[in-house]
Parts: sequence; C-alpha cells; structure tokens
Amino acid sequence: MSTAKKLVILDRDGVINYDADEFIKSPDEWRPIAGSLEAIARLNQAGYRVVVATNQSGVGRGLFDMATLNAIHLKMHQAAAALGARIDAIFFCAHTAHDNCDCRKPKPGMLQMIAERFNIEPSVTPMVGDAQRDLVAGAALGFPVHLVLTGKGRATYEAGMLPSGTKVHPDLWAFALDFLANSTV
Repeated sequence: MSTAKKLVILDRDGVINYDADEFIKSPDEWRPIAGSLEAIARLNQAGYRVVVATNQSGVGRGLFDMATLNAIHLKMHQAAAALGARIDAIFFCAHTAHDNCDCRKPKPGMLQMIAERFNIEPSVTPMVGDAQRDLVAGAALGFPVHLVLTGKGRATYEAGMLPSGTKVHPDLWAFALDFLANSTV
C-alpha cells in the first residue's frame, strides 16, 4: 500500500477560471471554466487535496490590492463549495517579473514551498497548468506536468517546447477523469 499523500496542484487563471489579458482584477471578473469546479470535486471525492499555485503580479503592479485578491479567492472557494468541491490552500506570488524572486513561476520556489508544507512526493503529485511557466516550474522539481488547452494552453501547445513527459488534456475535467482512471496512488 502506498503511503504517498494524495495532492494535485493547479494553476488558477486559465485552468480553473477564465483568464484575461489585463488580469482578473475583481471578484466580478472571476468566472469558472465549465467543468473545472466539478473536476476539483471529483478529485476531492477520490481523496485528493487540491492546492492552487498562481502568479498574481497584478498585486505587485498595483492593479489590485490584497483585499481584492482575497475577495476573488473567497468567490472561488464559495463557487467550489456550492458544487461540493474544496480547495485546500492557495499559494501565490504577488511579485512582478522585475522583482526576480524565487517564487514566481517559472522558478520552482512556490512549488517547493507547497511540497514542504504538505510533505508530498513531487514524483507522484501532478502539476496542472495552461502556460509553459507552470510546466517548467513543475518539471524542475520532478512533478508530472499536465497542460490543459484552456486559457493560454492552446497557444502554449502550438508554441511547442513543452517539458519532456508533458501530458495534454482539453480541460481540467478531462485531466481529472484521465488522471483518476490511471492513478496508482
């Protein structure tokens, strides 16, 4: 019997909710992608914890403040709960690219923090994203990486240069079904 902890890491914008070129700057702009919250519920029902890892440089750029980011996340939690889904934690980087921090994806610092806090084994913990930066951060630590074709996913796929072993799924719902059907944890 495996002792691995069951956890899935998801990017937020473009994976769970629709993305915007000018950032999601208010709760009113946050809209879930069809099937994404149901996918989280399905993962939860299978015993998986779900953690979000998201770059939120709009805070660092002054486009919105922490109270607004918290309100956006509250709306996401409430929408998830209404469908029987639970997001166990949200990790975010509020820095801009110019800050040169270790937590902003594609650097793996945020994912390393998640691995340490949840005491997980990266090699059996999927990282799901829609952008190359998500996949690069996950691959750097040995997470199995999954690209969804929602958000920036289709453009990411067409640009190529995906980390070795990247699995591609139409959306988060398709990822959840495929992952659970093939999971050995």
